[in-house]
Amino acid sequence: MAEGTCQEVMHWQRKYNQLLLESIRPGKSYSGVGVQSAKCTLLQLHLILPFGRVKKRMETRAMLRRSRRSRRINRDVPFKQRNHRQCRFDNRKQCKLPPSIKASRQLELRTVTELAAIFPVTAIGYERVRADVDLSQRKRAKSGKGFSPVMTGQNWAISQMEKIAPVYVREGWQKDGNGTSQLRTQLGLEKDKANKSIAKPETHAVDGVTLACGYFIKYVPFTGSNSHGYTHKGSVNVTPSPFKIITRPGAVKRGKEYGFFRRQLHFEVPDKSGVRKRKGGTITPFGVRIGDLVRAEKAGIVYIGYVSGFTDTKKTKNISVCDYRWKRIGQFVPSKVELIRRNNGLCVA
Repeated sequence: MAEGTCQEVMHWQRKYNQLLLESIRPGKSYSGVGVQSAKCTLLQLHLILPFGRVKKRMETRAMLRRSRRSRRINRDVPFKQRNHRQCRFDNRKQCKLPPSIKASRQLELRTVTELAAIFPVTAIGYERVRADVDLSQRKRAKSGKGFSPVMTGQNWAISQMEKIAPVYVREGWQKDGNGTSQLRTQLGLEKDKANKSIAKPETHAVDGVTLACGYFIKYVPFTGSNSHGYTHKGSVNVTPSPFKIITRPGAVKRGKEYGFFRRQLHFEVPDKSGVRKRKGGTITPFGVRIGDLVRAEKAGIVYIGYVSGFTDTKKTKNISVCDYRWKRIGQFVPSKVELIRRNNGLCVA
């Protein structure tokens, strides 16, 4: 967002003396984020998390490691003389997050950091998830022994967000009138549970807005002269707002992964000639990097997208530009490509 827009937001907060709340409803593959004040809704975000993509990379890495270790073993000698590594039983005691879970939580944290630089956020709301995944595969069974990947890394994410702004936590399973589903019903918001993979406000972003509204209204007990009970205290106004889709550069299409990779010396499998081509890295010889937001022009038409690759041969020099889904828009001459912003790890639609 431009500097002028940020100044307008700060002027709006000083004029109306409104608190700005940012809330995150985490998920396994998708998360919802909302920016809300007592007067209006400012922004709704649908985050496409890299959980499945990173998990696939880790499985590929493990497979390649097993193949490398098996190739160095000489099976022509007796078993006791082979160069097997001895078992180690003390290398699995580290308290660290799995890479796939950490990548998802880092994308949420990166989004929160960018929003905090744009909006004068007063507090951050976070929904703590507790899912009972039954290990017996019985329909609707609850054993209490399983857990969901969404539950992993919640405390780490909350501790990191507390460095940005105060964090208030809501339990998703609350039944005291302040739970996410109960507040959503009270606000008259609808959630689409049929297909949560569809990127629209009714799937995940609506929960982010509901969490933010929970900062302004609460279900509390009351005692009157002739009655007593519970009621919602406070007021908030939910209004139409801009909706954006955010993901990480790269995509997985038909089982094949696209995007930029860590720098590798070569592809895992050589081609028919036996030569392994260069793979990975983000540097290009044209002054831009993979993932940078650029403005490109071709045939008088201007496109805005993300740098996804390049061609540098004696005959051809091009820069490939893709949209947020990592679908190629086209290849452009380097002189017609202008840098807008360096890569910050986010692709916004």
